[in-house]
Formats: sequence, structure tokens, C-alpha cells
Amino acid sequence: MTIAYPPARKGDVVEDYHGTAVADPYRWLEDPDAAETVAWVEAENAVTAGYLGRGPLREQLRARLTRLWDYPRYGVPEREGDRYYFWKNDGLQNQPVLYRQARPEAAAEATPVLDPNTLSADGTAAVMNLRFTRDGRLAAYGVSRSGSDWQDLHVRDCDAATDFPDVVRWCKFAGIAWAPDASGFYYNRFPEPGTVAPEDASNFQRVYWHTLGTGQDGDRLVFERPDFKELGFSPRTTDDGAYLVLHVWRGTEPENRFYYRPLTAPAAPDGAPGAGSGADAPFVRLLDEADARYDFIDNAGSLFYFNTDLDAPRGRVIAIDVERPEREHWQEIVPQGDDPIDRVDMINDELVVTTLHDVHHRIQRYSRGGRPLGEIPLPGLGTVAGLSGRREDAACFLGFTSYLYPLTCLRFDFATGELTTLRRPELDFDASGYETRQVFYPSRDGTRVPMFLTHRKGLALDGDNPTLLYGYGGFNISLTPAFTVHRLAWLEQGGVLAIANLRGGAEYGEAWHQAGILDRKQNVFDDFIAAAEWLIAGGYTRRERLAIQGGSNGGLLVAACETQRPDLFGAVLCQVPVADMLRYHRFTVGRYWTTDYGNAEADAAHFRFLYAYSPLHNVRPGTAYPPTLITSADTDDRVVSAHAKKLAATMQAAQAAPPGATAAAPILLRVETRAGHGAGKPTTKQIDEQADLYAFLFRALDVPYRPVA
Repeated sequence: MTIAYPPARKGDVVEDYHGTAVADPYRWLEDPDAAETVAWVEAENAVTAGYLGRGPLREQLRARLTRLWDYPRYGVPEREGDRYYFWKNDGLQNQPVLYRQARPEAAAEATPVLDPNTLSADGTAAVMNLRFTRDGRLAAYGVSRSGSDWQDLHVRDCDAATDFPDVVRWCKFAGIAWAPDASGFYYNRFPEPGTVAPEDASNFQRVYWHTLGTGQDGDRLVFERPDFKELGFSPRTTDDGAYLVLHVWRGTEPENRFYYRPLTAPAAPDGAPGAGSGADAPFVRLLDEADARYDFIDNAGSLFYFNTDLDAPRGRVIAIDVERPEREHWQEIVPQGDDPIDRVDMINDELVVTTLHDVHHRIQRYSRGGRPLGEIPLPGLGTVAGLSGRREDAACFLGFTSYLYPLTCLRFDFATGELTTLRRPELDFDASGYETRQVFYPSRDGTRVPMFLTHRKGLALDGDNPTLLYGYGGFNISLTPAFTVHRLAWLEQGGVLAIANLRGGAEYGEAWHQAGILDRKQNVFDDFIAAAEWLIAGGYTRRERLAIQGGSNGGLLVAACETQRPDLFGAVLCQVPVADMLRYHRFTVGRYWTTDYGNAEADAAHFRFLYAYSPLHNVRPGTAYPPTLITSADTDDRVVSAHAKKLAATMQAAQAAPPGATAAAPILLRVETRAGHGAGKPTTKQIDEQADLYAFLFRALDVPYRPVA
């Protein structure tokens, strides 16, 4: 099928990067509101909709996805005072609803507390942040609209299910820390728009105190670092109410700082609340060298516990007595082990340590002094997706999931050692005929890389199975086994799902992450290409039936691999990609990513390796690229849609027909409206998007759709 793409004007913009002239002909697409951009995007969306809407395939897939999605889903319960809170989606609700019950048992009566579906007519308002007072009576929550990272904070009386008039704005990546007396909360936010230069819109973060029942204009500045504008601050009050602590971060750097101050000063002379509200005690910069990652766990009096990778790339637990903070007094509680530490919680006055063993979770228990106390048994090879409990609790709640195991809520009793199921969802899919297994394959440099494969039992290795290879490979993010309902529509049609655990993530600790950043980013692409070659060599599939998929940093991954090896793949799903590696840091929070990617403008060496793989700059005219669907969203304020638009225009202009073919493969662009980077996307939009993705994939790989009874 020959496609007539909308004309895309080529401009004459050329930039000099350390002596190299680089053309940027589609720079005009960086302005999302320009009439020319809007018209071009509308025309591109029309072409894509026309292509995907041919025949009954898309509607068949949409109907099946709707059936699969329509099952009750529960979040992990959280105890707050004498109340238990959890999120629940009845099935096809656009957003989950927050419920409260007096007991955690599934049969206990639950009362709705907060329904985000009432906040917008189309379900595009989502609750993305939630913090309760210690007694569970009040909750501060953030509302994101149209998928934006920006949030407005509100306060709800959970007993009355009504809101206070308070509204706190200009929050992004915000922490909320209630005062022990519930008189108000600390929060971090960016400057009000217009008060700083546009390039500093994601700088100069500050911590404020908000008194309950008052307007934001009266909020009091608590902490700032005008001398270091790139620092961010996430506040938290310790469970004992004794301290306000700040997790101090700089973009996505794994190294952080840690500050604290006591919350025991008397009330201010003007009558403002005292403990927890605005005492002027200075912050103590306990950890201020940014020499490692320090994740605060909890405190026992003046003893502060941290999960750190200092001198331990796989992590260890240390304790620092803030009354004797010198490093010679630091205590090692849990030493580094063979498996990296993923998270640590203090529950039942114990350290509950979740580790990654070949990319699936295990949970070990230790006394606060570091004595091993045994293991919390898990149902199988999978992921702990949520863990809740406090130091004084005798039980904890956790969510367990895997590729064929929907999120199941469990309760562990520390006294009896018993793990019981609270809620396990039932859905329209029989998983007994499918299996997940883990394999390992060599990358280009010989590195052993893990990969999970999920497919029907008894799969024939005849080289003809449609296979979807997914990856990410960056920012310390590990792809542990997780259930995603729309994948079932792929599996039941005979598809193979392959998830590759590439370098750049945290699957094997900080060394694994470091091996996939900056001038070592090519390792990530090599790992992914090697996974594709292994699947073909092993008889799982062939090139014509192999698709690759990735989003965000994973969108960069598949775009880079496609430009490097266009001969290797049968289709590409490139979602919300970072594609222009020379200019990404100029947009929204792109500057946060320079520690993983580098900065082509500031550093000539960085320019050389970024230019070598930047997808936008490595599209070659006259090349036959595989069928490609690029997606983005007009309100994505994390990875701006300009990346996807410029990449699509460049590839459409360069695309050629393969030898012997009468037409070139499609290069399509899908730009969602009123949706952002992905988080909080309503169910209706998720189903529509997945129907489009699978319709494209089935057509590109020549997979016939067989209706499911």
C-alpha cells in the first residue's frame, strides 16, 4: 500500500557542534502550537487512522481488549491509624477509586473516599500523589490533568469524603510530609511561572510549609538552595514525628544528598503551629557530598538507617547516629550480598530487604542489628509490586505479580510466618496453557544478558512464531516480571513475548547501570540487537515476524536499533521516544537526563558519541526501514512530542521500498490528545491505543486474527 504522507517543509536550520555542521530541517515542529505544526499533526493522525482502520481488525482487537480489561483490580492495602486504604478499579473505570475499610480482609465493607473519575468528563484527571496524616483522617493528594507531570495538591477529609478549600500549585515530582499534629504539611515545588527565566522553569525548587485551611499565598518558605539551582528536595517526616528529612536529588543522578532537622521547636511568636509546622531550626546537611545513593529507610531515635551503594554497587544497609555523624562511627548493618538490594522497609521493628535475584524478587528479614531472621516466601518467580507496613506493625501487605500472574494482594504475619492471599483477581483468560521462563544470551562483547520469554506451552521452534521483543535499558530501571493485561491479546494469538534485561538498568546493581550510560550507551543497543539475533537463531521466529517495542528511553532504544540494523526487524513500535540526542536537554526536564546521556552542546566528546547513535541524525535516505509506528502525546511534558514528530518526518522522507517490492513500508505517526507521557492515562485511551498498536503489529507481521470465544 502506497501512503501519501502530509508534506513536511524542510527548513534551512544548521547548527555548529564543536566544528561539525548539523542540519535540523524540521526544527519548526518543535513549536507544538504553531498553525503549521498543528495542521501537519492533524494530517498525520488522519493518515494513521485511515491505515489502521482498514477492515475489521482494529475493532476486533478493541472488542477483545475491552473484555480482557474488564475485571476488578486492587492495589496493596495501606494501614493509616485504624483505617485501611486501597485503590480499586471495577474493570473499565477510567481511573481507580480510593476506598477505606475497618479491616483488611477482602470481605470487609469498603467505603469510597476519593473518586478521580468525578474530576473530569473524559477521565483524563488522575490522582498521582497521596499522603495521609498519621491517624488516617486526612489525605493530601495531587491531581494531574491530561497526563501532565504538573500537579495541584488538594486536601481531603477522608471521613466526610469532602475536600478542604486548600489548593497548592506549581508542583512537579512533589513530596508531601504531614506534620505530626496534622496542622499542615511540607511540600516541594518549582517557582511560579513568570518569576524565573523560561530555561529555569525546572530549576530553583524550594520546600514550603502549608497550614491547613489557608491559601497558598501564605505558605512559608522552609528551605532552598539558590546557590545550587538544579537541586530538588523531597520532604518526609519520620514516623516517630521527631524529624523532617529531605531527600536531595539532582535530576536522575543516582547519587543524592540527605538533610534533616528536628521538629521539636516551640510555636512561633505569631501563634503559628509549632512542632512540625515551621520551627526555624536549621537543616543539618548530614550527607552532602553526593558520593553515593542514600535511600533513607527509617530512624530509631537518633539512629538513621540507609540503603546505600557507597563502596557497594549492589547495595548495603548502614546506620548513622546523628549525634555522632562522623564516618568512623557509621555502622554496617546488612553487608553487600550477591544480589542487588531493590528496596528496604522497616516493619515489625525489622529490616525487610527486597533483593533482585536474576531479575526476580526475594525478600529477606533482618533484625535492626543485622541478624538474619529468615525469608518471606513468594508465590513464584515474579515482582513485589508494592509493600506497606510500619515499624510497629506485626504484619505487612504486599502485591505480587508476574507475566501470567495478575497483581495479587498478600498479607504476611511476622509472628506466624504465614503468607495469605487477600485478593486475587479473576479475568477472562486461562493462563494454564502458557509459561514463562528465563534464558541468558551473550551480547556482542560477551556479556551475559537475561531475557524472559512468555508463550504457549509446547511452542514449536520452527522460526515462524510472531515475536514481540521489548526493552528499556536506562536510568537504573529494572524490568522485573509484571502482568500487563493487553499482552494477553498477543499471547492468545500465538505470539511470543520477550523481555530483555539490558545494561543501563539496575538488574545487577549500579555496575550494570554504569555499563549502559554516556559513551557506553552503545552496549544497550548491542544487548538488544543480540537478543533479536538469539531469538532468530534459536528458531523462535524470523526477521519478518519479529517486532521490537519500547517507550521513552525505550523509544530511543528501538529507534537507535532500527537505524543501526533496519534489516533485522519486521516491525517497530516506537513510543514517546527521545530521538534528538543533540537537543533533548533543552526541553522540559530533559536536563535531568544528562548524567545518563551526556550533553552534546557542552562537551565535544559527548557530542561525538551522541551524534553517532542519535536516531534523528542517523536516518539514511534511500534506506528500506521496517514498518514503524511512532507514538506521542500533545501534552507530554516529560518527553516532548517534538522528538516523535521530527523523527517521523525524517523517516518518511528517507523511506525506500525494499528490493523487489512495489511500495515502501509505512512510517506512521500517532499523536494522542489530552494525554501525557503515560502515567494516569484513562482506561478508554489505553484500550484505544493498544488496539491501534496491535492492529499495526498484526498487519505488519502478517498475523491473522482468530476471534476468541
